[in-house]
Amino acid sequence: MALDILIENGIVVDGTGAPAKQASIGIAQGKIAEVGNISGTAKRTIDAGGLVVAPGFIDPHTHYDAQICWDGATTPSSWHGVTSVVMGNCGVGIAPCRPEAREIAMRDLVNVEAIPFEVLDAGITWDWETFPQYMDAAARRKPSLNLAFLAPLTPFRHYVMNEDSLERSATAEETAKIKALLGEAIDAGAFGFSSTLLNQHMGYGGRPLACRNASREEIKAYCNALRERGKGSIEYAMTRQIAVMEEPEVELLGFMLEESRRPVTFIAMFDRDDLPEAARETLRKVRPLIAKGARPQTSPLPLTREVNMRNPFGFAGFPSWKRLFVDKSKEAQAAVYRDVNFRNQFREDLKRPASFGNWARITLHEVKSAHLKKYEGKTVAEIAAEQGKDGVDALLDITLEDDLENEFTIQSYNNRVDRMAEILNDRSVLLGLGDGGAHLDMLCDSGYPTYVLGMWVRERKVLTLEEAVRRMTSDPADFFGIKDRGRLKPGLAADVVIFSEKEIGSGGRPERLYDLPGGAKRMVMRSRGVEMTLVNGAVTWEKGALTGAAAGKVLRS
Repeated sequence: MALDILIENGIVVDGTGAPAKQASIGIAQGKIAEVGNISGTAKRTIDAGGLVVAPGFIDPHTHYDAQICWDGATTPSSWHGVTSVVMGNCGVGIAPCRPEAREIAMRDLVNVEAIPFEVLDAGITWDWETFPQYMDAAARRKPSLNLAFLAPLTPFRHYVMNEDSLERSATAEETAKIKALLGEAIDAGAFGFSSTLLNQHMGYGGRPLACRNASREEIKAYCNALRERGKGSIEYAMTRQIAVMEEPEVELLGFMLEESRRPVTFIAMFDRDDLPEAARETLRKVRPLIAKGARPQTSPLPLTREVNMRNPFGFAGFPSWKRLFVDKSKEAQAAVYRDVNFRNQFREDLKRPASFGNWARITLHEVKSAHLKKYEGKTVAEIAAEQGKDGVDALLDITLEDDLENEFTIQSYNNRVDRMAEILNDRSVLLGLGDGGAHLDMLCDSGYPTYVLGMWVRERKVLTLEEAVRRMTSDPADFFGIKDRGRLKPGLAADVVIFSEKEIGSGGRPERLYDLPGGAKRMVMRSRGVEMTLVNGAVTWEKGALTGAAAGKVLRS
């Protein structure tokens, strides 16, 4: 067979969990033609000597629903060896949508995914109304990566119920219409549907996101839409408290598994310092449901949250900080920050069990004053050491110097290496939750595949290379029913990543770019050690840069 590309001398990790082996891979017409000892020539030969050759990574939890309108390369996921992304998670999205409801859809994304309204208003093209039309519009854009879609329940309820969807459950007639629209989306190739129970998921006008108002009768109907078709999966944000599944949520999970007879992934299974047994207890509770198709989902990264020092809700759990919320004028808050008694009370609060108490987990994210810019990206521990202060004084002094305009980020979850090793080695746990496309101006966790390979495989040796690759390739592919990807096997799509096992990793500190519509800021994470990525046989990433290739497809269930 005439080959387009021949990858020689690579250490092939095929995505199945099988031991790595040295082999060559032949690619023709966008598919893998041969794996093994290959003779003959090709239009292009790539020497992968000393490098790992693996299936392209599949990210199961992204929010690129809007970003694909202005960023065909789906960055930064495409920098990290990701070749396919699943969108439409957490019940929020932008299709189906009538023209008069576009602001509602955008405001939902602002509230739930922290994407600035001005970015969405300038960037979304709105060349669709129905969900099948949205998928077709995505295909017309010729993306660099493969795009897979879940049908998010909120816009479907909006489409049928208008603003009533924000206030109540659907009638039987409305439920039937919503179910029919979901069925239409599944028939067009959506890989299932998504929803949420989380209290913090507020939608338009500060009201609960519409999908949170769905009744049990509605959920039954939507699950039945999958059952009747014998395909599709469900993504559900179910842990009202992170990592904690109460009995009503466990019962709902079982109900959905029974009514859909399809797999369900639920979030968020994070390790918590403040509730040290939460993840273990939840996994114990849901173990019988895991046997029926439930998949807890975690992030393999330390999780962060932002703290604005004018609205310091990240510290609101400390008794000493309640004074900051009585009088919220800048003058009153500055007086509290200067108060020696307040600082001493805060030091006492930090002695309590379950307080973070680790200044290396708090990073100065942004300042306004030019003379303080040198501290951006440094941890409070680093600043304190540099200034010869303790963490409390370093945190508050720099806040006062910046006239309270600064922001910090706090690593809040997934910080205990032993417990993360336990979670990561549980084969029922789906790796994901990178949230690509969301929280753009503060965080970037979508580079988790390179982090896993650098930190948990090479540095910590928590996962083997073969298992880590399996968990980020064939495992999500099998969960969603993406049948032609996730493995290096003849006949499957030629989605391939080539990387250096010695160098692979995320690039360190997040970087600011001002490349969103209107020049708005976003945070990105660079990759290290990704030598080349191929999507459907086309080289998409090479020598640390995108090539401009646009061979991605809209994947259809």
